[in-house]
Amino acid sequence: MKVRIETHGCKLNTADSQRLANEFARSGYNLCGTDETPDVFVLNSCTVTHVADKKARQALSKARKSFPDAIVVAAGCYAQSGTADLEELASTDLVIPNTRKSEIVSIVSSRAGLDWQESGDADSGQIQLLGRTRGAVKIQEGCDQICSYCIVPKVRGRERSVPEAEIIRQVQVLCSTGCPEVVLTGTQLGSYGFDLENTGLVDMIRSVLEQTDIRRLRVSSLQPAEFSDELLDLWDGVGKDRLCPHFHIPLQSGSDRILELMRRRYTGEGYLEAIRSAKAAVAGCSVTTDVISGFPGESEDDHLRTLEVLRSAELADAHVFPYSVRPGTSASHLDDRVDVQTQALRAEELRVAADEMARNHRISFVGSVRSVLWEGARGTSGLTDNYLRVRLEPGEITVVARGNGDGLVEDVKFNRLEGLQLVGSPVV
Repeated sequence: MKVRIETHGCKLNTADSQRLANEFARSGYNLCGTDETPDVFVLNSCTVTHVADKKARQALSKARKSFPDAIVVAAGCYAQSGTADLEELASTDLVIPNTRKSEIVSIVSSRAGLDWQESGDADSGQIQLLGRTRGAVKIQEGCDQICSYCIVPKVRGRERSVPEAEIIRQVQVLCSTGCPEVVLTGTQLGSYGFDLENTGLVDMIRSVLEQTDIRRLRVSSLQPAEFSDELLDLWDGVGKDRLCPHFHIPLQSGSDRILELMRRRYTGEGYLEAIRSAKAAVAGCSVTTDVISGFPGESEDDHLRTLEVLRSAELADAHVFPYSVRPGTSASHLDDRVDVQTQALRAEELRVAADEMARNHRISFVGSVRSVLWEGARGTSGLTDNYLRVRLEPGEITVVARGNGDGLVEDVKFNRLEGLQLVGSPVV
């Protein structure tokens, strides 16, 4: 049986898909490529916005048309929040919410008429990397913060941490199979360990670095209040040259009034203080963010304050999303909605500012050298340790024959910026 897994949304979904791929593999399934016809198609969906829901429905419809004989499975967060809606779609055979994601392989096997029995060992070395060059390891799941706009607590549940020993095991297994980079991911990383004894985020990261051979370790997302000196010291201490100098710190709004309505636990100035701390502690780091435009009650002054904070932060990139009503959240009951046209105009202004920041940030690295992890053919596309997209000069791509390039890490000197992509030459 051949299975294909399509992943939408966050790095936590990538970690879930990676784990699911290995569960299928250990149960005798073959993961098929894009040029093969699967017997089972699994969509690991996102539901963070109404656009994400629409993309999920479109992907399921496309899968049904492309693979009419396959078992089409809707899984993930949209399967949790919109179970009834997805069950009504003619394109889906199975809808499996997050509360039953550990049963996906057995449910699919039962539908296929197979006598399901998991075989193999999680440590067997047969690791499927859906991201091709980097592995994702989930350190915790769920969120207790209940931001007013966010559906995640309803689809992911309460916060719970993965035991430190299990995280270390997973990282070392990935490392031993040749994976050069691992991303530690979760919904609320900063609260890691609150439900465990004698550990926390800093202790866990230190243990992973000390007890594994992973070459590059990346932390996916942190809240502004979580940037302690103890945490940042890791980058120049035990994690020097291994902890990736990239931080994703969600902003959402620069207006203190809107942040309070969102139930975020920081102010605009507090956000900027976190950015300054990160940049001061980790030289050459990149900081990315998320911003929501047009939250209910947002005035023009609130929007301008967000623009001000965004520009002051001088970030590497910002993902801008117009506010999307999520049924079941408290913000869905707020009055004073911002009209769609105003939302779109404000989002465009934020994106223009973000693009200007992104260009300025990248230009600052022209002439410098950084390590690049290639994806696919060597030199065509890769990511620096600080999360900047890179390619080699056209004449440099075929200079050295090193297979297809997946997993290769090499130093590159950046010659110029083309669009938002750095172009460089390998350092011999």
